Amino acid sequence: MSLQSDLVQIDAANASGKQPVVFIHGLWLLPTSWQRWAEVFAAAGYAPVLPGWPDDPDTVEEANAQPEVFAKKSVGQVADHFCELIGKLERRPAVVGHSFGGLLTQISAGRGLSAVSVAIDPAPFRGVLPLPISALRVASAVLGNPANYHRAVPLTYDQFRYGFANAVSEQEARELYATYAVPASGEPLFQAATANLNPWTEVKVDTENPERGPLLIISGEKDHTVPWAIANASYKQQKANPNVTEIVEIPGRGHSLTIDSGWREVCDTALAFVRRYA
Repeated sequence: MSLQSDLVQIDAANASGKQPVVFIHGLWLLPTSWQRWAEVFAAAGYAPVLPGWPDDPDTVEEANAQPEVFAKKSVGQVADHFCELIGKLERRPAVVGHSFGGLLTQISAGRGLSAVSVAIDPAPFRGVLPLPISALRVASAVLGNPANYHRAVPLTYDQFRYGFANAVSEQEARELYATYAVPASGEPLFQAATANLNPWTEVKVDTENPERGPLLIISGEKDHTVPWAIANASYKQQKANPNVTEIVEIPGRGHSLTIDSGWREVCDTALAFVRRYA
């Protein structure tokens, strides 16, 4: 989605006078993956904002026709982009993010920009040490070729099935792949893979900021991309913060938990937490 579209959404949220909720997608998805969530939160009285990563196309069809637009997007660049957009809101928003969007959600919270945050199967940051075999297998789709650092990398159906849609039927997995999957920048995965070796990494979160606000981490029990070990390690890094920090595991769910047929359970879990604090 264009920056102009993002600014229109922000102006609308400001004009509404309602509590804004910013939704941040991760790699291999677009802002449209949050559309059903936005409708639920709007019905609950919030002002949803669905900004894109820099240069995100509007549709899956455009994205797959122009994959190069996703290349060369670093975590720091994307985090600054979202934090700048969030800063244009007149009220501190709730922020909900999935996967690398969950990492970006924690970065914005660590900068004191969020009223409340929900990080769903969040990508790891510096200090999160577990490296489960399934997560390494998912990342190898990108990390297996060093040239992918500067490229946009699509997932094959089999890679998507393993990394996202392992906990749904074959038919649903194919529908999700056709409906939502787009190429993604390789750079953030290389950055995340080396975060614990690089003291200057952009993949870092200020977990101690007293202005962080309440944080919920949601983990899908069967997630191959961000297994419980990673989500729980992120929670352990965050729980020393003086604000409320909680973690919940959703049984039987994989990395596609925000977009698959069970999305509403996850959405309602996030909404209930946001309602407590915003």
